[in-house]
Amino acid sequence: MPHAPAPQAAALSPRFLFILLGALAGLTPLAVDMYLPAIPAIARDLATSIDGAQLTISAFLGGFAIGQLFYGPLADSFGRKPVILAGLMMFAIASVGCAMADSLPELLAWRMLQAAGGAAGSVVVNALLRDLFEKDAFSRAMSFVILVMTLAPLVAPVVGGYISAHSDWRVIFWLLVVISLLICVVMQWKIQETLKPEHKQPLKIGQVLRNYWGVLTHRGAMGYVLCGALSSSGMFAFLSGSPYVYIEYFKVPAEHYGWLFGLNILLMMVVTFVNSRLVKGVGAERMLQYGLLVLPCAGALLIYNAWSQTGGLWGIVIPVVLFVGHISLVGANAMTGLMGHFPQSAGTASALAGTLRFGIGALVGILVNLNPPASPLPMAIAIASCGAGSALSYWLLAGKRSAS
Repeated sequence: MPHAPAPQAAALSPRFLFILLGALAGLTPLAVDMYLPAIPAIARDLATSIDGAQLTISAFLGGFAIGQLFYGPLADSFGRKPVILAGLMMFAIASVGCAMADSLPELLAWRMLQAAGGAAGSVVVNALLRDLFEKDAFSRAMSFVILVMTLAPLVAPVVGGYISAHSDWRVIFWLLVVISLLICVVMQWKIQETLKPEHKQPLKIGQVLRNYWGVLTHRGAMGYVLCGALSSSGMFAFLSGSPYVYIEYFKVPAEHYGWLFGLNILLMMVVTFVNSRLVKGVGAERMLQYGLLVLPCAGALLIYNAWSQTGGLWGIVIPVVLFVGHISLVGANAMTGLMGHFPQSAGTASALAGTLRFGIGALVGILVNLNPPASPLPMAIAIASCGAGSALSYWLLAGKRSAS
């Protein structure tokens, strides 16, 4: 386990800190994955199409992307804790709105607000860990947090499938209200501020824009940003396309969707655990390069199977599991590379990375559902393109510099 946290977090053991931050970071995948099996039921209840209901995924990702732009500078200026608490309260209020929505436009609006609240946790977790850990220790700490976080997408589709099969889909959002408020109480009770006063950045629009511009124009940093964003976008392509591919095309029962989804998360947990053990000796850069070898290969196999109809359902599931299972390996180590460039403005750098990650993910999700799919091929092409783009971004922008 990484070295103990700095004095400002001394009230928390590293183990409890990772569990708490993992729960906070897991709130967003919980909000996305728990209601995926309920999309057909949502479409029927709100008198819309499956494609219309799936737009709520892109709305969530778009709100998440926009929200992070604001939380980064706020976290660098006012500290990590108040930003986390404000975001959690916004998430809880918006979840109530989602549970009471009577139309698709209303649900879309509340989902965007819900995502904007959840964005606080994603930004601040990265920045908070950067306050406490450096270099490979940061990557190890991030791996432990991701290991806890992945429990959310592991159980969420199973819980969501059970709820959608035996109850009202609105129960999913009421459950999210309870979970977010519980995390908020524990954060208020246990977490201490980790941003040192001398590291606080003045909240000036000009300075904020200069900080963002500094990241955008840093060739090596943008290699890590785009590498992480495009790898994650492959996951979002899967989230947008898999309800149709698994439930509608392959006729998988909604309550069984979560088990297939869980295979992705099980491999992700194994890969994340391996990364936490090996990164200290191998280095974050080498682990990242290994992940970027797997993604394009899995994407190519997925396209071939979807085009040739090889293997039926499992011909799609297996390469998807290989792809999604290695996303955390790319994400954690790409974030390590990015944070190393901007230790004094970690919140801003993390926010921009998150904005591009979810912004590109929302765009990919829209493209996947642009036309009513007739086969798994559109989803396969989107996933494979994201994997290839992730590898190219790293090697063209960051790879040579990091190697030197």
